[in-house]
Amino acid sequence: MRTRANKQSGATIKDVAERAGVSAMTVSRVLNGESRVRDETRERVLEAMKALDYRPNISARSLAKARSFFLGLLYNNPNPGYVSELLIGMMNRCRQAGYHLAIEDSGATDSHWAKAIDAVLRTSNFDGVILPPPVSDFPSVRAALTDMDIPYVRIAPENDRASVPSVVTDDREAAQRMTRYLLELGHTRIGFIKGDPEHGSSRQREAGFREALQQAGIELRDAWVQPGRYTYRSGLVAAENLLNSGDRPTAIFASNDDMAAAVVAVANRLGLDVPGELSIAGFDDTQTATTLWPQLTTVRQPIAEMAAASIDMLTRMLEKGDDAGDPETRLIPCELIVRGSTAPSGM
Repeated sequence: MRTRANKQSGATIKDVAERAGVSAMTVSRVLNGESRVRDETRERVLEAMKALDYRPNISARSLAKARSFFLGLLYNNPNPGYVSELLIGMMNRCRQAGYHLAIEDSGATDSHWAKAIDAVLRTSNFDGVILPPPVSDFPSVRAALTDMDIPYVRIAPENDRASVPSVVTDDREAAQRMTRYLLELGHTRIGFIKGDPEHGSSRQREAGFREALQQAGIELRDAWVQPGRYTYRSGLVAAENLLNSGDRPTAIFASNDDMAAAVVAVANRLGLDVPGELSIAGFDDTQTATTLWPQLTTVRQPIAEMAAASIDMLTRMLEKGDDAGDPETRLIPCELIVRGSTAPSGM
């Protein structure tokens, strides 16, 4: 008898088994997260499930295995573009692995979580948790997860990367690369908009920017470095400060795409040609980067890929249990994406 979860696709465990070339028992073992399945066999089963649009009955599996098959995402990020990419990567991978994703917005500071995190975790019954930045560096959250013996994976943590499975990228090197690109275009008067001070990525991106200028022997004026919070509104304020000065830069590198979009808006209001009079660069390559005109030159941070990798790591930990081995740190590289918002100085 087919379950309600599979009425739409019509696929059964037997159908999945036949497509993957395995027994129905093997498919059941994959669904139940048992470790007695070779990785290549597990991949074939998961691919067959995806091809057939098979949806396992998660409620029945929970009762059989005393697991919820829910993974938690605890986030506190003001950047909607980043969160959107994060969810795309995670939800697709959770569906493939037979898990549900539950989302908890902290909406507060680390001190608030120190009081509330125990209750959140105890009532949510997560099998495992994903911690994106800046929550990945919140000591109270990590301590609560450890005390409750809940497996977790961190995305882009700044500190203590070796102790817990993490998915990272090199923000510092990527910011250096973008700054060198602007220098190669002939820009020596480059402004910079910082990110949210709670995020380790903000410090790494600023450090990369400063190091690239220093290596090129370019003096950085303090007035050309403005605070930001990874929000469009903070980008507007920073852009006003940079562009309403009589001594404005010829290029501005913003720490994310939302703030770079705000720079484009202020430049348009002031009648500045982009990129003829002002080159603008961002970071992340979210959907915002291609909805502007001109489209943004930016650093493509593989957010969705990092999110999917974090789910892979977490589900593997849940399957292997005590046999998971030493914590893994997976580095996923960034990419420089050149579009129409940058041009040679004096174009």
